[in-house]
Amino acid sequence: MKKFLILFVAATLLFSIGFSADRLSVGAKNFTEQYIVGSMISQLLEANGFRISEDFGMSSFAVRTALTTGQIDLYPDYTGTAWTAYLEQESVVRDPIELYNKVKTMDLEQNGIVWLDMFPFNNTYALAVTNETAKEYNLRTIDDLAELVNSGKNLLMGIDFEFYERNDGFFAMAETYGMEVEKRDVKTMEIGMTYEAISRDNIQVAMVFSTDGKLEKYNLTVLEDNKNFFPFYNLAVTLREDVYEKYPEIADIVKPLSHYLSDNIMRRLNYLVDAEGKEPDEVAQQFLQGLGLLD
Repeated sequence: MKKFLILFVAATLLFSIGFSADRLSVGAKNFTEQYIVGSMISQLLEANGFRISEDFGMSSFAVRTALTTGQIDLYPDYTGTAWTAYLEQESVVRDPIELYNKVKTMDLEQNGIVWLDMFPFNNTYALAVTNETAKEYNLRTIDDLAELVNSGKNLLMGIDFEFYERNDGFFAMAETYGMEVEKRDVKTMEIGMTYEAISRDNIQVAMVFSTDGKLEKYNLTVLEDNKNFFPFYNLAVTLREDVYEKYPEIADIVKPLSHYLSDNIMRRLNYLVDAEGKEPDEVAQQFLQGLGLLD
């Protein structure tokens, strides 16, 4: 009987400790980079005593709404997305630090959203063609592409749904470059499908992200945005002000990510998932262990 009571008390204590642990819900968008960084955030928080649930795989507006309505507590987002999509600003800020500071100030004042330290990598939108197409038509810039399209060359372009509809999306870009492209020549598809489509010549121009690991896998040439149309898309952890006030230590826990995640490192981590088939949480764990941030 005594042994039973000891076991019962021990189990009760373990249950109450687990139940009382601080809980946080981490969100992420629906592409590789977000799964990796979201996993890094989760693992760092877990290593520091938080109980974590994950809600990954949402669109930009879905995950943002989940944050503002309290369905999730924090997630990584991009300065350029916030500036144009959430804060509805039309001007283009050419300096990444200035853009971050503006977004940080406005989003807190208007929406009660806190932006933690900015990551150094810039995952901006870009257009890419195969290395063979770039060589055949001497394509280096989006201006070169516009000239080729306007000459009558029929090129199908694969664009993700969000980029197709956004104010800073495809048709605004085409107007900036004077590219006379017909809507029938623009196909909308999931972002990951643009790589498969261009590799099979189903499309000839693909919308990509500049830190995608698939750029190397599919031997693609990214066309220079020589008119600086696209804003900067630096990443930062975002969370509601009430969450930050309750758990200010979150800032220090995730701070290492703002030191180590450069363009090249992020592209390589994405490549490990997209080309080598590793799981995002595995890549995240190995990276954090390599830095000595996890046991």
